[in-house]
Amino acid sequence: MTQRTKKWVSLLATLAVAVAVALPSLTHAQVGSLNQDDLGVTAIEDSGLKLGGGDVRQTVSRLINVALGFLGIIAVIIVLIGGFQYMLSGGNEEKTAAARKLIVSGIIGLAIILSAWAITSFVVGQLVNATADG
Repeated sequence: MTQRTKKWVSLLATLAVAVAVALPSLTHAQVGSLNQDDLGVTAIEDSGLKLGGGDVRQTVSRLINVALGFLGIIAVIIVLIGGFQYMLSGGNEEKTAAARKLIVSGIIGLAIILSAWAITSFVVGQLVNATADG
């Protein structure tokens, strides 16, 4: 891409984000208060669907744990791929450097994922404690 094209793409992306942020406040959406009929809750309840009745906080916590678990699996796979590349490099310095970079990136990713898990479990735990009925 040319420099001029990059500037236009950057300008359009900036304008799109600005419009997406400003548009709801400009339209004054939902001036009144909402009730269950406005959101279609009664229609869903009347349809006979069996939806989960669990706590939303626990459901969100489970979803976050599953997502972080998948990310952890991907990070481990990256480390394994780097290890295989390192073993198969045959002493070539360029290949070993690329493999080391992949291994280090995977380990850094694992550290980030583990710290994200620790932070989210702490925050969700504190949220549950703060909003408990007791």
